[in-house]
Amino acid sequence: MTKKQRALRCIELLKQQYPDAVCSLSYQKPHELLIATRLSAQCTDARVNMVTPELFKTYPTIDALADADQEDIARIIHSCGFYKTKSKDIVEMCKILRDTYHGIVPDTIEELVTLPGVGRKTANLVVGDVYGKPAVVCDTHCIRITNLLGLATSKDPKKVEDQLRAVLPAEESNDFCHRLVLHGREFCVARSPKCEKCILKECCKHGQKEKATEKKISKKASGKP
Repeated sequence: MTKKQRALRCIELLKQQYPDAVCSLSYQKPHELLIATRLSAQCTDARVNMVTPELFKTYPTIDALADADQEDIARIIHSCGFYKTKSKDIVEMCKILRDTYHGIVPDTIEELVTLPGVGRKTANLVVGDVYGKPAVVCDTHCIRITNLLGLATSKDPKKVEDQLRAVLPAEESNDFCHRLVLHGREFCVARSPKCEKCILKECCKHGQKEKATEKKISKKASGKP
């Protein structure tokens, strides 16, 4: 099975498991997704979704966020961790969105990554979910699981992104990454993977190696040649 064939099979199986490929961050406006994703760094999406309603109610527009008191934003987002850095990034990125982009979130990765606190993961998510462009969101779930599957061979997000773009159909890439997050939370859990229940086990290189090892151990224990 080639990497492209493996990727297509994984896409097919994940679609069966998770028909609705949705972002787990709650938002209504493009800049809200941008900010929510920034807040999600080293924080759970569930926690972010608890924090953003107050943030976006208090500061409902890019202009309001650009003029906001950084300390007040830090107070609201405190439970997300790294609140001083994140609050500074939020204010600064909104100033740039207001002054340079006339209140419109850019639709290219190249422009988005120039904003404070915005990396390729965030940029890909915005480009894919807001603008419907091909995107590969390389978060921890994506990197870990695609390495196990044999679709990627690196821990570096940019390298994994490039490797996945080479094997995933462009129109499937964004939803594929969303489904990996769901799969990683439910089955391919980092510390205690439920390999026996995994829908991807038939095309998982790591799973196949584990199965082969178990067979060898079983044969050795039984004394069979």
